[in-house]
Amino acid sequence: MLQAIHNKLDELYPEMVDIRRYLHQYPEVSFQETKTAQYIADYYEKLGIPYEKNIGGNGVIATLTGGKPGKTVALRADFDALPIQDEKDVPYRSKVDGVMHACGHDGHTASLLTLAKTMKGFQDELPGTILFLHQHAEEYAPGGAKPIIESGALDDVDAVFGTHLWATTPLGVLQTSKDVFMAGPDRFDITVQGQGGHGGYPHETKDAITIGSQLVSQLQQIVSRRLDPLKTAVISIGQFEAGDAFNVIADKAKLVGTVRYLDKDVQDQVMKEMEKIIKGICVANDATYTFNYEKGYPPLVNHAEEAELVLKASENVQAIHTAEEVKPVMAGEDFAYYTMEKPGAYFFTGAQKEGNPYPHHHPMFDIDERAIPTAAKTLIAAYFEYQKQ
Repeated sequence: MLQAIHNKLDELYPEMVDIRRYLHQYPEVSFQETKTAQYIADYYEKLGIPYEKNIGGNGVIATLTGGKPGKTVALRADFDALPIQDEKDVPYRSKVDGVMHACGHDGHTASLLTLAKTMKGFQDELPGTILFLHQHAEEYAPGGAKPIIESGALDDVDAVFGTHLWATTPLGVLQTSKDVFMAGPDRFDITVQGQGGHGGYPHETKDAITIGSQLVSQLQQIVSRRLDPLKTAVISIGQFEAGDAFNVIADKAKLVGTVRYLDKDVQDQVMKEMEKIIKGICVANDATYTFNYEKGYPPLVNHAEEAELVLKASENVQAIHTAEEVKPVMAGEDFAYYTMEKPGAYFFTGAQKEGNPYPHHHPMFDIDERAIPTAAKTLIAAYFEYQKQ
C-alpha cells in the first residue's frame, strides 16, 4: 500500500506546487494567519475529512480514522510567515508588502494537505488514525504548539512526527537526531542610559555608544571564557540602536539579541553572567540600564526510538538517497513542546534549490519544490512504521 500512496503523491505534485505557490503569494505573519487557516479548513471541507479550527488560536486539525485498528499519530505542519520583504524575481513572489514565507512553511502545508487528500483514498485500508496537525505561529514565542497542547487536542495522540523543508541541505538528504536536535532560542534587550552631549566635549558625557560597544564585546566572552568549553551556546547581538547626529554623543543605546543553548544549566548560567557583565560595565561608566530576558522555546529533543523509526522509514522513500544523524543545529522550533508531551521525532527534508544559496529567513529564500512530495512520503512512511510497533 505504501508504494501506491507514494505513486498517488507523485500524481499530485502539480497540486502541491500550486498550493505552495498560492500560499507563498499570500503570506500571513504569526498569530494573524486567519485567511491561511480558512484556506486549510476549506480544503478539508472539500475532502470530506472532519476537522476543527481555532485550536489554540488559529490552529486547524483534521482527523482521518482508518478502517483498521491502530494507533493515533499526529503529523504536523506549520503555516505562518515572517515580516520580511520578498526580493525574489519569481512569478509566485509575495504580494503582501513586508511579509514573506521565508522559511518553507508554505511547502509544509502543501505537503500535509496533499497527503491528507491521498490518504482519504486509502481510508478503508488505513490502520489507526491520522491527525493532520496544521499549526499557526511557529516563528514567534509563545508560539502555537503550546496552546494547541493546552487545548487538549492531542490528549489521545500516541506519537507525533514533523519535518522541516531545509533549504541548506541537498535534495534527497534526510537529517535527524536521536537526542537534542535544535536549540532553545531566547531573546533579550538591553537599554543603556548615559548622558549625551557635544561631540567635541566627550569628557562631559557618559557615552552610551561606547558603553554599548563594551557590552557587545564583553558579552561574547561569556561563551569563550565563562562556559565549559564542552558546552554549547550562542550570544548574538542583532540590533544596536543609538544616536541621531554625527556631532552629538548619544545618551541612550538599545541592544537586542538572542541566546541559543542546548542545556538548561547553560541557559541559567548565561542569564546570570549577562546580568553581571551588564551591571558591571554600566556601574563602571556611571550609567544606568534595563535588562529584559525572554525565554523562548525549549530545545527540541527527539525520542531515540521514534528518530530511529524515521531513519528506517526513509529507506522506503526512493527520493531519499542519504539519511543521517547530525549534530544539533542552533535554530529553534516549538515542535519541542510536542516531544516534551508525546513520543515523537522531527527531521529535516533536504530542499536546497540549485542556484539559490540563501538560508532560511532571507529575503531571497526559496526551496526546491521537489522536496515537498519527499516530505509527505517520509511522514506517511514513518506513520506506517509506527503502526508496526
